[in-house]
Amino acid sequence: MAKYSSKINKIRTFALSLIFIGFIIMYIGIFFRTSPLWMTIFMVLGLLSIMASMVVYFWIGMLSTKAVQVSCPNCGKHTKILGRVDMCMYCREPLTLDKTLEGKEFDESYNKKNQETHS
Repeated sequence: MAKYSSKINKIRTFALSLIFIGFIIMYIGIFFRTSPLWMTIFMVLGLLSIMASMVVYFWIGMLSTKAVQVSCPNCGKHTKILGRVDMCMYCREPLTLDKTLEGKEFDESYNKKNQETHS
């Protein structure tokens, strides 16, 4: 069984990983201290990765403001839903606002635009 998580948390995790990747790339650049060109290339690539993370964080922040906020029936905490189906950020309870999907097995493919609802 696949381990699912909230879409917002997935995107935030990706943005955080971009920061760490950027730091690692910059750290690799330190090993090229004798070659200013290679050191500069690695430092700029690391900086670009960190800037990409900033863009992703801004994008998910804007997306999060438009997400539907619901109260999870399992844990009672407020969480946000992106798409037709999503998971609770806290207890990983499958959530949907689509009445045709209620009671069905959780499947992330329901969020694809050309996906038919399974009977």
